[in-house]
Amino acid sequence: MAESQHVMLSASGGGQEAVKQHLPKDLMLAASNLKRWQWWVLLVLNIFFLLVGQTAATLLGRFYYDKGGNSKWLSTLVQTAAFPLLLLPLIFLPASPSSSSSTTIPRPSTAKITITYTALGLIIAADNLMYSYGLLYLPVSTYSLVCASQLAFNALFAYFINAQKFTPLILNSVVLLSFSSALLGIDVDSTADSPTIPRGKYILGFVLTVGASATYSLILSLMQLAFQKLIKKETFTVVLEMQIYTALVASCASVLGLFASGEWKGLGGEYGGFAAGKASYLMTVLGVAVAWQVASVGVVGLIFVVSSLFSNAISTLALPVVPVFAVIFFHDKMDGVKVVAMLIAIWGFVSYLFQNYVDDSAARKKAKRDAGERSDSFAP
Repeated sequence: MAESQHVMLSASGGGQEAVKQHLPKDLMLAASNLKRWQWWVLLVLNIFFLLVGQTAATLLGRFYYDKGGNSKWLSTLVQTAAFPLLLLPLIFLPASPSSSSSTTIPRPSTAKITITYTALGLIIAADNLMYSYGLLYLPVSTYSLVCASQLAFNALFAYFINAQKFTPLILNSVVLLSFSSALLGIDVDSTADSPTIPRGKYILGFVLTVGASATYSLILSLMQLAFQKLIKKETFTVVLEMQIYTALVASCASVLGLFASGEWKGLGGEYGGFAAGKASYLMTVLGVAVAWQVASVGVVGLIFVVSSLFSNAISTLALPVVPVFAVIFFHDKMDGVKVVAMLIAIWGFVSYLFQNYVDDSAARKKAKRDAGERSDSFAP
């Protein structure tokens, strides 16, 4: 699927023939009907959903902890619990033009689909739990910067699992993002932002956040692999279905964890003792849930439109945004190490984007050259 998605990206500026030459048969009709302006509209919308949802969810999650919330399992649950909202676009989306090819492509067995979605859902639940601990034990600015390591992990997973190209620019991006996270890991002054958090818990939060970033990247690559090897059909409807079913499994696992851990017993006390008030507690929890689903639409939409690596790269665009809001709303300290880490991470992100620009330019030239050769072949 990585190759097909990359060709779709290139074809947005290089013509439909490039799509026809590389896409599987079940995607040819859909790709041919996807005009350039439609591709750009989908791209911009999904980027907007991802950036706004991720930023809002992170800031509200930190607000929940700062005002008296302490349930890691509730924080885990709200990351997927609002998945029924995804039923709305699923209901109102028109039938996919590629559905006519379903007679020529065997539908995966229900057992295989169930096993795949269940496995992905359980991994998502574990990943969300690690993120919940990381956000609890780290200043939100540090947490956001450490999460940038997900792009480096995704580059590695995309190379080994999805046959993604690993160019010098991508390697440069991986090294820079890894170095950025390492700087924060050895920054002994970072706990000054949260004096009530012991050094041991800070280290635990850092390790779990790095682990969550790696797991998140693995999830994206596994989703991409599932589209390529199992589902073999890539429409926005199918992408939404995968998101809904995996979120359902993750939510059920989170509910079980909430009751098995006994944290549900303290939710009443959290609600009554929330520093910002009961109404604010409900709005915060609801806001986190909705924001994560908005971000999820952007994530899976970008996987469909471009690739998992591009989806992960766009999520790092929140890097300059979240720390700024963290300084304003949570009075996080932006010391020299954090500034350097941010600049290095942005450099790594720009390096990756430049690689996409180079690939897109090369694809456009190739499409024009091929179109010229075909025109010459038909000349009298």
